[in-house]
Amino acid sequence: MDYLRMRDIAEDLGSYAERFEGSWHVEIGPSGPVLAMRRPSKRREGMVRRVREQLDAQIISTHPGHICANGPQVEHPAIGRMRRPDAVVIPEATLDEEGLAVDATQVLAAVEIVSPSHPSNDYDEKLTDYPAMGIPHYMIVDPRTGTIEVHSEPCKGRYGSKEPYIFGDSVAFGPWTVETSEFRRYGRDR
Repeated sequence: MDYLRMRDIAEDLGSYAERFEGSWHVEIGPSGPVLAMRRPSKRREGMVRRVREQLDAQIISTHPGHICANGPQVEHPAIGRMRRPDAVVIPEATLDEEGLAVDATQVLAAVEIVSPSHPSNDYDEKLTDYPAMGIPHYMIVDPRTGTIEVHSEPCKGRYGSKEPYIFGDSVAFGPWTVETSEFRRYGRDR
């Protein structure tokens, strides 16, 4: 099925999902459009907020006119993918444009906080899709294990560099640093 047809199906699914309670999102992955319910935990949302705030504070000087946002879809029609990262670094002006998704060529970085129910989505599918989309930096934060992976140098559909970290580290993420001392694992308190 061609991407335009998949995109039409994704838009129809998104419109259909607006009738349901809860938070739903549509992605186009290797097997086509998928409608999924988002049930992010408070702890997961707290990590997304911490990452966004830290990156926003640094982006002002490294990439004026850009922000770290959560929510916008990212698409790359040539490879037939549309994803919704937990956070993305994009030009702020893209959020004022018409349409469903941000062009992947405008994305400087993507961040995913691994869900306890579907970790393969972040470690397998998105780890393949994001470099194929040309996204320069990808950070995977895993509250199940207290680990972080930073991927960079996309080339031929793969990232050429992978740097491992643990919660509590200062994480080098592209030209920015993310402090993770406040990150907490799932099911564990301080």
